[in-house]
Amino acid sequence: MWCPDWPVTAACADAGTPGTPGTPDEAPIAVLTANRVVACSHEARESGVRRGLRRREAQSRCPELTVLPRNEAAEARLFEPIVLALESIAPGVEVTRPGLAAIGMRGPTRYFGSETAVLHALSRAVGAAPAQDGPKQLAVTALIGVGDGSFAAEQAARQGIIVPAGESAGFLAGLPVSTLDPSGDSPLIDLLRRLGLRTLGAFAALPPGEVHSRFGPDGAWAHRQAGGRDDRPLAARRPPAELVATLDLEPPVDRIDTVAFSARAMAERFIADLAGHGLACACLELQVITENGEEAVRRWRHAGVLSTVDVVDRIRWQLEGWLRGGDREHRPTGGVTRLRLVPIETVPLGVHQQALWGGSGADDERAHRALARVQTLLGHGSVLTPMIDGGRDPLQRTRLVPWGDTPVPEHSPEQPWPGHLPAPAPSVLIDPPRPVRVLDAGGRPVTVDDRGVVPQPPAQLVVGNEARAVTAWAGPWPVDERWWSPDAATRVVRFQLVDVAGHAYLVACSTPGDRWTLTATYD
Repeated sequence: MWCPDWPVTAACADAGTPGTPGTPDEAPIAVLTANRVVACSHEARESGVRRGLRRREAQSRCPELTVLPRNEAAEARLFEPIVLALESIAPGVEVTRPGLAAIGMRGPTRYFGSETAVLHALSRAVGAAPAQDGPKQLAVTALIGVGDGSFAAEQAARQGIIVPAGESAGFLAGLPVSTLDPSGDSPLIDLLRRLGLRTLGAFAALPPGEVHSRFGPDGAWAHRQAGGRDDRPLAARRPPAELVATLDLEPPVDRIDTVAFSARAMAERFIADLAGHGLACACLELQVITENGEEAVRRWRHAGVLSTVDVVDRIRWQLEGWLRGGDREHRPTGGVTRLRLVPIETVPLGVHQQALWGGSGADDERAHRALARVQTLLGHGSVLTPMIDGGRDPLQRTRLVPWGDTPVPEHSPEQPWPGHLPAPAPSVLIDPPRPVRVLDAGGRPVTVDDRGVVPQPPAQLVVGNEARAVTAWAGPWPVDERWWSPDAATRVVRFQLVDVAGHAYLVACSTPGDRWTLTATYD
């Protein structure tokens, strides 16, 4: 099964561009990678655009050409429903690339009675596939062909025909030798043309032993394809295991304890199915639906792996927060009719196995359960945990994330970060920083010139109405950030001060204006 110009279809859907291939408002469109055309629409080909052209040359041939970047992730995502539709007819689908897939015909033909009946069933399944991106339904054009081997079947799909068994060699004989590699980048194709072998039939007529000795294993493989002797079995993908657990309640239930009691068997089956595949769940999505169509969806993450008790507790907590907490306007108006458990993040079974002695114990588990319940009652962001982030300033290097979320840094902490403070790091960060005054021995504000030189050293630190004598200081550490942008440029000079009581402070001076702030303290 071949979907013509699939990169163009996926790129248009991803960019929201009108003119998707197969629609009445089709426009000349080209998809580019590394400034070269990798796919184009029929209208673009009619104007002379071809694969491999540079962007400027393609636009010179078709001035009204719409250029889009290639999005391989969107191609795979949008092609997945079509693959699932094929698997509903014949399991064991080989996805050559998004837009091209193959299945074995022997089994489906025995079931449906003939190859034509199989093609009709495949066409109906693909036509009913929910190939869409958001609310926009895609116009999918799919051509299906039958031949001996994947290569002959692909060429048959491009023409939408059925090649009788054993006749693939004659069908392929008249095709140009460039069919072996439509991209045109293969040195084998260029060599065959220079040798006068213009068609697949002429190439297939060469003795196999001579082809192997002259062109090597790749040439021998291409020779078998050209002769319709592609006897390689399909590299069929394994259909994904269905690990979602669903519980339907009839009649609807409005008592939390009753729902939790009924859900225990579902939770046990959910954990057992994951374990049967060698997996454990670290994050799950719980979907609760009422008889009036109201829905509450939430993702629950666990510090370790979820057990049956953990899953049942989270069902109870989510129901308590939804049915009893919050505003009355947002509470459901009917009983619960369906629960669904969807594994979002799984890990190999045994990854979080506790140590024989020590490790995570009952106290840790009680703390995790308490934090999860607080989040249920007060919201996802009510419990925060710190994480190390990248930056030059101590405040930038610390970020709070909701408890249970994967701590992903916004900036890499391993980068050099020129201008960062030397060790040790301050122990207490003041957010927002407090305004202070730093004075010299004469009671005048300490200043820092453009070269980072301090004319008069710090002698006093005034916090509010309290003046503290400075006995030692270190710095300055200047940082000029975004100096190339007048609107976003900042210049900060930082000092470490120690007072007579032995307390250490981190202060910063923002220029121009010499505004001093207290940003952190040291133990």
